Amino acid sequence: MQRKTLLKVCLPIVVGIVSTSTLCAAEKWQPARGPLMTRWAKDVSPKNAHPEYPRPQMVRKDWQNLNGLWNYAVTAKEAAQPTRWDGQILVPFPIESALSGVMKRVYETNRLWYQRTFTIPRGWKGRDVLLHFGAVDWETTVWVNGRQIGTHRGGYDAFTFDITSALKPSGQQEIVVAVWDPADAGPQPRGKQVRNPHGIWYTPTSGIWQTVWLEPVAKAHIGRVKIIPDVDNHAVTIDGDVVGADANHRFEVTIRDGKKHVYTGWVSAGGRLTLPVKAAKLWSPDSPHLYDLEITLNQGKKVIDRVQSYFGMRKISLGRDEHGNLRLHLNNQPLFQYGPLDQGFWPDGLYTAPTDEALRYDIEMTKQLGFNMARKHVKIEPARWYYWCDKLGLLVWQDMPSGDKSAKWRGPSGYDGVEMERTPESAEIYERELRARIAGLHNHPSIVVWVPFNEGWGQFDTVRILNLTKQLDPTRLVNGASGGNHFPAGDMLDHHQYPGPGMPARVTDRAMVLGEFGGLGLPVKGHTWQDEKNWGYRSFTNAQDLTDAYVGLINKLHPLTGRDGLAAAIYTQTTDVEIEINGLMTYDRALVKMDQAVITAANQKLYAPYVAPRINTIVPAADQQPATWRYTNTKPDDGWTRPGFNAASWKEGQSGFGTTGTPGTIIGTTWDMPEIWLRREVEIPAGPLPNLELWIHHDEDAEIYVNGVLAAQPKGYTTEYVRLALNAAGKAALKPGKNLIAVHCRQTGGGQYIDVGLVEVMPATK
Repeated sequence: MQRKTLLKVCLPIVVGIVSTSTLCAAEKWQPARGPLMTRWAKDVSPKNAHPEYPRPQMVRKDWQNLNGLWNYAVTAKEAAQPTRWDGQILVPFPIESALSGVMKRVYETNRLWYQRTFTIPRGWKGRDVLLHFGAVDWETTVWVNGRQIGTHRGGYDAFTFDITSALKPSGQQEIVVAVWDPADAGPQPRGKQVRNPHGIWYTPTSGIWQTVWLEPVAKAHIGRVKIIPDVDNHAVTIDGDVVGADANHRFEVTIRDGKKHVYTGWVSAGGRLTLPVKAAKLWSPDSPHLYDLEITLNQGKKVIDRVQSYFGMRKISLGRDEHGNLRLHLNNQPLFQYGPLDQGFWPDGLYTAPTDEALRYDIEMTKQLGFNMARKHVKIEPARWYYWCDKLGLLVWQDMPSGDKSAKWRGPSGYDGVEMERTPESAEIYERELRARIAGLHNHPSIVVWVPFNEGWGQFDTVRILNLTKQLDPTRLVNGASGGNHFPAGDMLDHHQYPGPGMPARVTDRAMVLGEFGGLGLPVKGHTWQDEKNWGYRSFTNAQDLTDAYVGLINKLHPLTGRDGLAAAIYTQTTDVEIEINGLMTYDRALVKMDQAVITAANQKLYAPYVAPRINTIVPAADQQPATWRYTNTKPDDGWTRPGFNAASWKEGQSGFGTTGTPGTIIGTTWDMPEIWLRREVEIPAGPLPNLELWIHHDEDAEIYVNGVLAAQPKGYTTEYVRLALNAAGKAALKPGKNLIAVHCRQTGGGQYIDVGLVEVMPATK
């Protein structure tokens, strides 16, 4: 892949008036002081702001990167084009980010302006010049040398203007860009961007946030290429959109596997070409094989245009298992898909990763942690993120960014069969951006699922939109409403449950998936967006407890993948984001917050068929044999968790302890007070017992001690008896003979219950 060196342009701080001196601002630029920075921030400068070719699936040799320092100004929305500038901004970082060098908020009452100059290389003479924007949020108007050349609306899709007619014959050329972004004050897709960040809603991105670049082309050139692999028929179809061609032009395609020539074919310009790929090497997460494409537009023997591309031979489909459940099939084989919810936010760049290396790092770490998929959550990434997923082998579920301010409910949210009613303008914006998303990302083999709606956010006209998505791309699956209002359409029924895991009520017409679960949180000092008041679905205080809790969730998840038919699951989430601290990694990507080896091993077990382990009861709970415990509802003296403590004044009662009507309980003793403390001496047999776990039903937060050592600290509640791993200290505290189990449980609302036993989990045998 070749690229032109970014031209170094020293811009005056003030444009439009006489300046006595021009500051070479590139030498003085510094990022703004943000709340948290990544290690890649030190590699960012005006000379190397995302220097990589930005469109890996349609690469041309000649191009010019316009990333770097631009002048900027923030004005009233209705104000005229400014003649003075507020300063300089580092493109392509959004103005709200630290890496822009500005870190300033803009609102729906403002308009954001950019300005810079450039020159056209001499070698481009006689060719047309295209101006490309990777993405700008949201409404963009562009002038070149004072001439307005076009407007684009959409915050996530790439767009292009032919600026040839506006260029001067030589010398400095000027670009001015105006952007209006209403964030959550408008109906447009925006994902999690809000003007007032809080909880799961984050700082907005306004203006240019992906690479800006120039490219020379002939009058007749390749506009867009659509690649459709066909695994079953051992072929690939190439559909070329050619601009300005006539009957004398020919569209030619060559497939290569490394240095090996596979096939060459041609068709008249504007036609569709199907080429054989015999004995194809299939693309998968374990073997992400990519074939190279060279595509040329020829006029006689002369090559008018040439682009490099690639594709993967990959098929995604549904297939039934022996129990009648629909499973996700990759290349005609069932594959359980498991990955994190990936929101694509960065503490120093917001929507824009600091470097391409950083962009790649998230994908590499996702793979290293034992995941084979990521759900890109209500955001669309730059093309290079998907390129790395293609290259490294990570399946992608791609959300449509949610949004809509003007939609009105026809009924209460959260109920199946209820959806929003959008205004005609809002509906048109959504559908236009949906079409652009699918067209722009179509060729990436990593993308296997489209997700039009999330949790009812902006959900409208559901059946039509799901059918439209399938019509626009019949080669992929459609997850209709992830965790939202479910309608009989699409390929999946998607359930969200925190912390979970769980799954939707069984259906046989769609695959059943767990679209979100987990959300286990841990703030790590020095690596958070703010020092205090961070938020998580369930919070822990140390890495060991977090790891144990995660493994406990996976142990509950694996059985659902068996006869129950769960086809995929998504854990929340890849990294912390602003005050939300549910990440596998810290927001700055400095740390994996759990024991990496332990959770990787747990994740990898999910891809093997589930075979139920043998469970041997060591200390029975009430579901097998009620036992007598000492208990009190008054906070005891210190030492109550240790052997030798005098609990003679405590009451005696049969397990379990709780109130009638609490789901899944066996009431031996009524407990209807806010708290309860329990003690029981148990006998542990001699011999090795390496796989001891708790057998517990708790409602709600509990602490379990073994011989005075805190062995587990489950949060929330269960609705049945479940296995729960002992932490390392708890396992070490157990010994053959007499042992003391002590329990504390709190109740805050609804039902209440506590009961604890011990089981030995024996390896499964087929």
